[in-house]
Amino acid sequence: MHPLTGFTAGLILITLSELGDKTFFIAMILATRHPRRWVFVGVTAALFVMTVLSVLIGQVATVLPQRYVQGLTVALFLGFGLKLLYDAMRMGGSGSLADEEADALEAVEERESGVVRWTVGKVLIEAFALTFVAEWGDRTQFATIALAAANHPVGVVLGATLGHAVCAAIAVACGKLIAGRISERWLTTIGGLLFIIFGLVAALEMGGSA
Repeated sequence: MHPLTGFTAGLILITLSELGDKTFFIAMILATRHPRRWVFVGVTAALFVMTVLSVLIGQVATVLPQRYVQGLTVALFLGFGLKLLYDAMRMGGSGSLADEEADALEAVEERESGVVRWTVGKVLIEAFALTFVAEWGDRTQFATIALAAANHPVGVVLGATLGHAVCAAIAVACGKLIAGRISERWLTTIGGLLFIIFGLVAALEMGGSA
């Protein structure tokens, strides 16, 4: 397992999956209320910690027989891919990201209620906590676990972290502009196809090692 393979897989999968996600909108909304650099630091730190935890979980899974791990990896990727394509087919028109943005706004409003004075520390904690909670159990977390079970863990950590950082930077710098031009239907379709491709690659590797 070469680190570059895990790096490339993590970078591509996370970057395309996180655009327009709830964490993307959390970063975007926070950046309109607080200094962008501290929002970026808090969001990126949370995503890095989540990535490391996911990779550790994926590494724990490697103690199981390799064939079972590979089978589970294939099932996760194909399952997520088919689910995303099904969701995309049910969307009308180009689809809208309004629901994701509304959920993010509700989470931010709930956490900020009652806070009178903001400090750098409070901004960092808020950005970290909101992002960590939103990302826990997200499909990209399971994708990272699956990637880590089948690829070099360091490569996956670096690639996924860079992918998260790229999306966070876009959200903080020009999220509103980008969000207005993104089609949820196309994002969901691309994400679904990407998951299926990774699933098929994992299946071929599983067949080759049999």
